[in-house]
Amino acid sequence: MGHHDNRTSGASGPAGAAPDPDPGTGTDLGQDADPGTVEEDGELAALALKILVAGGFGVGKTTLVGAVSEIRPLRTEEQLSEAGELVDDTGGVDQKTTTTVAMDFGRITIRSGLSLYLFGTPGQDRFWFLWDELSQGALGAVVLADTRRLEDCFPAVDYFEHRRIPFVVAVNCFTEARRYGAHDVSRALDLEQGTPVVLCDARDKDSGKEVLIRLVEYAGRVHTARLLDSVGPQAGSV
Repeated sequence: MGHHDNRTSGASGPAGAAPDPDPGTGTDLGQDADPGTVEEDGELAALALKILVAGGFGVGKTTLVGAVSEIRPLRTEEQLSEAGELVDDTGGVDQKTTTTVAMDFGRITIRSGLSLYLFGTPGQDRFWFLWDELSQGALGAVVLADTRRLEDCFPAVDYFEHRRIPFVVAVNCFTEARRYGAHDVSRALDLEQGTPVVLCDARDKDSGKEVLIRLVEYAGRVHTARLLDSVGPQAGSV
């Protein structure tokens, strides 16, 4: 796994806007879960934070959302077809028979009063027009990576770096994949200094929850630092 200083695969990232991801209910899930949303429930106010789960085709996004979600996850999977063989690289994931065509949605309560709304993004290039809509109001993102196909997560890394959305890279440790340390993965992806890299098993609820907790903590530090930077000069001029 060599160092990759110049990520060129999908460097421009997804573009465009998407329609309501849940037209059947008339509810735009992409808009209702903005960070800082306070939902009143009697006398209690619950904070709901929006998290994206991104990465390449077949890396385990749907699996992660399904493993950690405390509700039955919403999935938009379709069977892979012969027509898609020309555009969907199934090398290394030969057993995969379905693909996400819009998004996955799940919810997990981290602690009392704090819930995360999880939005799994589609991995193929032809569905990237959905990303801009899904990323609106997101606190941060999890970029899932497979060390057998590490280049598949370059577009997601570039997308979140360019839009200054905090993210962590979660290496999904497939049984048959060679193991690498977090530092090696960080170097290979040429990540910005401080971007966390964690090892996980997308099938395991506790492992997935630890990834999400790490993201919330990191994103909180990033947003706090940006807020202090934005008010610092004004405070000094008073």
